[in-house]
Amino acid sequence: MLLLGRELYRDLPWRRTRDPYAILVSEVMLQQTQVSRVEGRWERWLERFPGVEVLADAETAEVLREWQGLGYNRRALALQRAARELKALGRFPEDERALRSLPGIGPATAAGVRAFAFDLPGVYLETNVRAVFLDAFFPDAEGVPDRQLAPYVEATCPKDASDPEDDPRTWYYALLDVGARLKRTGPNPGRRSAQRSRQGRFEGSRRQKRATLLRLLLDARAAGLPGLAADELEVSLAEFERAFGRTAPSRALVDSILEDLAAEGFCRSVGGLWSA
Repeated sequence: MLLLGRELYRDLPWRRTRDPYAILVSEVMLQQTQVSRVEGRWERWLERFPGVEVLADAETAEVLREWQGLGYNRRALALQRAARELKALGRFPEDERALRSLPGIGPATAAGVRAFAFDLPGVYLETNVRAVFLDAFFPDAEGVPDRQLAPYVEATCPKDASDPEDDPRTWYYALLDVGARLKRTGPNPGRRSAQRSRQGRFEGSRRQKRATLLRLLLDARAAGLPGLAADELEVSLAEFERAFGRTAPSRALVDSILEDLAAEGFCRSVGGLWSA
């Protein structure tokens, strides 16, 4: 596996650092987002928010503007909240439990940070890693849950970093690259995972309308406007939908989306104006 991993190695920019903050950013960006979309954006993010303290102190609207185009805006909010907790902590923890206590960091993200920043072992079950273990150990099974894969992942991961050619960081990079090839060259083994979920169509969906309304609010803030009235947002969203041959949304739907965005911390309403 390591020999094949070296042959297939992808020299991605976040693989050239051991800075845990930079690696955390890459792991969060890569959740449900293709590598090709993250390249360039990761570098730009670090130029704007080069460390935990800068991200923690930034205006949330600025963080969300920088995230635009990556999708799943909740990740940006969670990343900033994690930065604020890390700033208060005064250090970047290596312990799995401490990492998983941070906003937006689940088992896979914690294991990725531990492996790639600190060369520590763990169960890193990312989509490409799943593909490798499903192909090797469950070639004919359907709906394989992570609890069945985890023992194999844990048993094969090197337990220390004493051998730089066979350590957790190198091992998981190899798995990621072999898994990527498996998915390119044949039926994707990852489709047989019980964790696989099919995302609904984005075009015309409520998710797209959320993203459009948030972008309108961020653009208004960048332009120095105090906010936008719900009537203005309704008209702008209707224009966007009609431009793609879709029906204009109802006012009730616009209000419902704005209320959801406000409850999640994306925007607020003051004096009848909505702002990010």
